Amino acid sequence: MTTISIPLAEERFNQLQELAERVHVSPEELARAGLEHWLRQPRQDFVQAARYVLQKNADLYRRLA
Repeated sequence: MTTISIPLAEERFNQLQELAERVHVSPEELARAGLEHWLRQPRQDFVQAARYVLQKNADLYRRLA
């Protein structure tokens, strides 16, 4: 497992700490869970952009054939 360090503004860290206390986990656990969730979910804007590019390429390849 790799460890990273992320600088946070004091206000953001306080928000993270308060939320972690409410759900009874450490701030590190909450941050890790949030990041893992984000990484598992395809970003909708990326998915839309990828579909657009694939559609444009399909049209181009069809015209070139």
